[in-house]
Amino acid sequence: MSVNSFPHDSFKDALEANDEYIKSFKYSDLTGTAQRGLAIVTCMDSRINPLSVVGMKSGDAKILRNAGARVTDDVLRTLVLATYLLGVERILIMPHTNCRMAQVDDVEIHREIDTKHGIDTSEIEFKTVPDQRQALIEDVQKVRSYKLINKDVVVGGAIYDVATGKITPVDC
Repeated sequence: MSVNSFPHDSFKDALEANDEYIKSFKYSDLTGTAQRGLAIVTCMDSRINPLSVVGMKSGDAKILRNAGARVTDDVLRTLVLATYLLGVERILIMPHTNCRMAQVDDVEIHREIDTKHGIDTSEIEFKTVPDQRQALIEDVQKVRSYKLINKDVVVGGAIYDVATGKITPVDC
């Protein structure tokens, strides 16, 4: 296999599932606008289905995901676009319970990766959170005060419980 060839064998299950998916594909009429005016910043954790959590479907909201549901420079960049060009009027920052990023610190993650895989990741800031609630408050305030975010946008924070599916709003 050429270095630039797509690794079909590694993605065989996903490609086969896509073949089935396109047989009943029903989203051709959707636009790139958040139809219900919502953006959700949440974790990459696969236990979270952000649209289902808030009773929405494809096309209703913009979903931004990263480890720990942190507001990074790239999240801010994306929210600027979303609030001016893609119909976002509300932003929900939604970390979750039982998150690995809230159970360890950066030093521990760097050590574990180095120990298990022999890779020095010390140049990366993983943005772990020793106090998840406080980190959420700071992230909500960061978005609210960011000078380039549309000032008419409403920003809130809530913690998603992976055991029950409940989102609990947090005063920020």
